[in-house]
Amino acid sequence: MMLRSILRAATAAPSPLKESQWQLSFCRSMASKSKSKSKSKSSKKGKPTKEKNQPKVDPKAKKEKVPEEIQTVSPNVSAAEEAEKRRRLLAEDDKNPALDVGPNGRPLFTSIPSLSMLTKEDTNAYFKFSMKELKEVLPEGLPMGMMKEFEESSRSALLMRQCFVDLRDNFRRAADPSLAVKPRAPKVRKQIVLDGPLSCGKSIALAMLVHWARKEGWLVLYVPKGREWTHGGLFYKNPQTGLWDTPVQAANILRDFLKYNKSILQCLKCNVHDPIPLGEGAGVGPPKGSDKMQISADSTLCELVEAGISNTHAAVGVVVRLREELSKVTSIPVLIAIDQYNSWFTFTEFEEPVTVRSCVPIHAKDVAIVKAFRPMTNDDMMVGAFSHSTAVGKLRQELPDVPTDARIHFPRYTLDEAATVCHYYLRQRLVKRDAFTEDNWKKIFYLSNGNGTELRYLVPFMR
Repeated sequence: MMLRSILRAATAAPSPLKESQWQLSFCRSMASKSKSKSKSKSSKKGKPTKEKNQPKVDPKAKKEKVPEEIQTVSPNVSAAEEAEKRRRLLAEDDKNPALDVGPNGRPLFTSIPSLSMLTKEDTNAYFKFSMKELKEVLPEGLPMGMMKEFEESSRSALLMRQCFVDLRDNFRRAADPSLAVKPRAPKVRKQIVLDGPLSCGKSIALAMLVHWARKEGWLVLYVPKGREWTHGGLFYKNPQTGLWDTPVQAANILRDFLKYNKSILQCLKCNVHDPIPLGEGAGVGPPKGSDKMQISADSTLCELVEAGISNTHAAVGVVVRLREELSKVTSIPVLIAIDQYNSWFTFTEFEEPVTVRSCVPIHAKDVAIVKAFRPMTNDDMMVGAFSHSTAVGKLRQELPDVPTDARIHFPRYTLDEAATVCHYYLRQRLVKRDAFTEDNWKKIFYLSNGNGTELRYLVPFMR
């Protein structure tokens, strides 16, 4: 009995081997659980786990297996190669005058060397400009539409339209009434506002008119970006006039005016000798000492403009005085050309504080330099062009201080003009010759509705 009880107790007690095996299996299970938890956490964090026996990978082999860099660079390289190939082919085409053929076998380019010699027979043909001459005659800057046309067509040439010839002839007769006038010629207007749909060529026509007038020896004040007169810079309210002075814009206007016209201004004497009131300067506060700038009897317009550039307190007053002086010049024709003219009939970027928490926008008519140059009620020659790309909005037909008959409609391309334009783009290799047909270019004309920008964009899609 004793032996049997000892055997039963031995079998009931756990052996140390089994206990160690159970502890080992428990530790393995816990280790596996911790590994699975670490894997799940690393997968959530996006960090892959590294195994001990994982073979090492050569970093150079990884770089060889990634072709994305080559794929991202290849489109740019191909575009650059295509552009270089096109420039090379255009240089070869220039040696072949047989390619300069427009619709119905007419010459694609006019042989007239100057804009002043253009006639009706030279319309619907392209006039070649020199970029060096353009930058010299128009130092204020070229319109964006003109620069885009030169860039995409790879040639500094513009279509001579009948509407531009009519505009040029109008101001030619306005400057010299003794010129012969045809019986059915339109009425001569000294003040004109060019209005029309977007991308119809108003800014380009205005720039070409300034180019022609300056080549004729006229004194021209050209403002290619009238919107800048009412946006940006510093503005102060002048207590003497109640208007808002913008000395930064005023100094820029005087600098641009002096770039091309300096030699002419040196020969013109000042006709108004009243002292010019001084205002607050750009970032320097009101003037110290005298509040007026004296004008001597023998001062020239060039000295007047240079005084406004050097003295920030006098910049706005000189611009306002310059408008008065231009009206009194009689020895040579004077033309004032303003692009983005419609931005002067709406609110500016400036605001006047009313209370601590509120402001009211300032209208362009309350800005001193705009108030001086906006009216067309005098006898001076003046032309303004609306710009519908500045988001000004539609204005009413009758504008303040503008004659009722001054606003004329500037059209988009006609069918004949579009034919010449499409043949010109064919000549400049914007479209393949095997895809160029009369039906195709007419489809593009009707699709773009004569819009010059859209037509140039759609021409390469001819198939």
